[in-house]
Amino acid sequence: MSYVSGFVLPVPVANKEAYIATAKRAWPLFKEYGAVATYECWGDNVPEGKVTSFPMAVQLEEGEAVVFSWIVWKDKASAEKCFASSQTDPRWKEMMDMPFDGKRMIWGSFEPIFQM
Repeated sequence: MSYVSGFVLPVPVANKEAYIATAKRAWPLFKEYGAVATYECWGDNVPEGKVTSFPMAVQLEEGEAVVFSWIVWKDKASAEKCFASSQTDPRWKEMMDMPFDGKRMIWGSFEPIFQM
């Protein structure tokens, strides 16, 4: 069964093109490790909430946008192998200059329970 890793992060608007370039560079590695699809979505209608919201969750600052992304894996083992490779595959280290504040990124992996 497929497996999904999701991410919500703040990206400076000025770094939008750099973020896209980073995502495009990372895709071949994700694919090599078993990803079947990836989605990178730039915030368009992301309202501030009163109790909780995407902007609140990532502590969005002036001049930043919320990015919502996910990777679909063929299975959980593929995702785990990929994430473990970040410690051993030197190609990941070449991409460590991220165009966003990784400390405010939210991420997690999920087992699908319904899919159409």
